[in-house]
Amino acid sequence: MVEAGLFDRFPVDAVYGMHNWPGVPVGTFAVRSGPIMAADDKFEITVTSRGAHAAMPHLGDDPIVAASALVGALQTIASRVVDPLEQVVVSVTQFHAGNTWNVIPEEVVVRGTCRYFDPGLRSVLESALRRIADGIAATYGVKIAFAYRKPIPPAVNARLPTEIAARTAAQVADGNVLRDLPPSMGCDDFAFMLAARPGCYIWIGNGPIGDGRSLHSARYDFNDEILPLGASYWATLVEAALPRK
Repeated sequence: MVEAGLFDRFPVDAVYGMHNWPGVPVGTFAVRSGPIMAADDKFEITVTSRGAHAAMPHLGDDPIVAASALVGALQTIASRVVDPLEQVVVSVTQFHAGNTWNVIPEEVVVRGTCRYFDPGLRSVLESALRRIADGIAATYGVKIAFAYRKPIPPAVNARLPTEIAARTAAQVADGNVLRDLPPSMGCDDFAFMLAARPGCYIWIGNGPIGDGRSLHSARYDFNDEILPLGASYWATLVEAALPRK
């Protein structure tokens, strides 16, 4: 929407967003100035080699062994490449290889995500992943194809809109606003709007997580009780940010 000219067509001074947040009590908001949600970069590493019979692995190069070593090596980035005090997560989330018991495949596809708040870490992470992948290729005698995608930037709240949002939330929630909740390594594409215009992304409490009912879980359960509070926040925010003249 931003790339298509949303803010050229509808010029705005500020943007505001909201997301329900399991783990924050019902009747409570959470908001902070600065980074609140992480960037989400995605990587895909394809390992190819000579396949072989499982009983005769010495006749091939075994990309599964190479890719397994790769998964372990990537976990060193967060503390051995990037300062441990920096907030960085590198997670491998997919590992696709083979389709039967007695054949070592020719190809393994490894996919995952990098999360961070400092935009300057993007090039550091991409370079580290590529270097480690190339090193695994040299060590195990396999070939590696590397792809790094940069889809979502960090969501960064501007100071003034955050103060407006916090005052509004306090007004409708009887002062129940958390200002010191840590930012999340989750991401949200509202970050594109925050990158284009100053604004604030706020969390509304969804209640206890309980029984694994966190966001993006099969057990997740939206709490309908928070709907009136969320609607009141938006109505009050309009009154605060767009006063009558």
